[in-house]
Amino acid sequence: MDLHKQPAHVLHDMLKNKEIKAAELTQCFLNRMDSLDGKVASYITKTADAAMEAAGKADEIIAQNSEIGFLTGLPGAIKDNICTKGTKTTCASKMLETFIPPYNATVIEKLNAQNTVILGKTNMDEFAMGGSTENSAFFPTHNPWNLDYVPGGSSGGSAAAVSAGFAAWALGSDTGGSIRQPASFCGIVGMKPTYGRVSRYGLVAYASSLDQIGPLTRDVTDCAHIMNVIAGHDASDSTSINASVPDYTKSLVQDVKGLKIGIPAEFFTDGMDKEVAAAVNKAIEDFKAMGAEIVEISLPHTKYAIAAYYLIAPAEATTNLSRYDGVSYGSRVEGEDIVSMMTNTRSEKFGEEVKRRIMIGNYALSAGYYDAYYLKALKMRTLVKEDYDKAFAKVDVILAPNAPTTAYKIGSIINDPLQMYLQDVCTVPLNLAGLPGISLPCGISSQGLPIGMQIIGKALDEATIIKTAYTYEQSKDFSKKLSEVAQQ
Repeated sequence: MDLHKQPAHVLHDMLKNKEIKAAELTQCFLNRMDSLDGKVASYITKTADAAMEAAGKADEIIAQNSEIGFLTGLPGAIKDNICTKGTKTTCASKMLETFIPPYNATVIEKLNAQNTVILGKTNMDEFAMGGSTENSAFFPTHNPWNLDYVPGGSSGGSAAAVSAGFAAWALGSDTGGSIRQPASFCGIVGMKPTYGRVSRYGLVAYASSLDQIGPLTRDVTDCAHIMNVIAGHDASDSTSINASVPDYTKSLVQDVKGLKIGIPAEFFTDGMDKEVAAAVNKAIEDFKAMGAEIVEISLPHTKYAIAAYYLIAPAEATTNLSRYDGVSYGSRVEGEDIVSMMTNTRSEKFGEEVKRRIMIGNYALSAGYYDAYYLKALKMRTLVKEDYDKAFAKVDVILAPNAPTTAYKIGSIINDPLQMYLQDVCTVPLNLAGLPGISLPCGISSQGLPIGMQIIGKALDEATIIKTAYTYEQSKDFSKKLSEVAQQ
């Protein structure tokens, strides 16, 4: 059996039943990374020695216990903007190229409590600013389905690692679609939980009111299990929601009869790829055939969401990134005086996209423009959220495309920032509204690239979107299809 081809829940059962050892499983993934990740470039930092040590400890625990945590001995990957004590956390930026955190993020503490195995830190767009992982300061990541194409971003390294069979599961972060879009491009499942459902403590901030950590997995079952591990209130995060967390695995049932699924016309834009639209429309018909009720809805302020997002997110980023000044945090480039030192440091150590967003943010917050831009964007954010509130008075979930296209070729639009930003048209509204969404495969294009759709839920109702996604997934075989690299 090719262990890397199995979803995490199958590997968990094999570990629990003592059919395999964690050390054997970890070595399998490490061997694949050594031989194939040179093509994909999904990892920035590989922690082979620590992974094998953790696997040995997990094997001791498994030998002594009949019941183990889902992630015990199960090798996974962590996006490189989530702090890991003693292991570099670079945010794919030269500014933090040598930064080793003195503490763990809360999600890492939760993983460690289950004695999981962490294989390394994955590549990303610098400070999570981008949608293709081409904005990494170190190297671009390639899509395991076709190495000439992007894996999406900013969690492209995490998505590629799972898709290529270099990790059984991964964590990413989603500020404007950075989990859902790469999951869609790489043919896997990715969930952005409700804002505040998963602690952000130890996540290096991009836009604090939008960021959320979530899982990237081979299928919906794995996603539910990992949500069980990472969700929950955290006193260290002032935005963490103090609400009970259900057992998401209880939502792994096939039943959408009577479920009201909203279809927003605004998400099916004129510029949408015909194959993407066809695949999502076919999924809508499939849900209808399974007994769901399809309801046409309107989210009229969706057309303003991109503009609002690209004022709010850079404004927050400007503030969050002001700490990287060559004095308190990050690298330093010397200068004649403190002003030139700070200027040199930020000019040389930040990449072009990060500097672009800092400038947009500073402009939006500057005297004379605050009311005209930033304040209006905040008001528009409220209207976007109200659209969803009205829609959810009529429906249980909303179904929409994840992105207007499938993955595109590396280098094809990286020099056209506006075109890059428009790729987020389907994903950013959820972040503005703070709602949960899950991406799962719903087709394969004529070029052999995955097509994903997203199911959007009410705040704190991840359970319903997991059940909806699981019901669809079990009626299809998309989650069983493997990328070109995973088949090697």
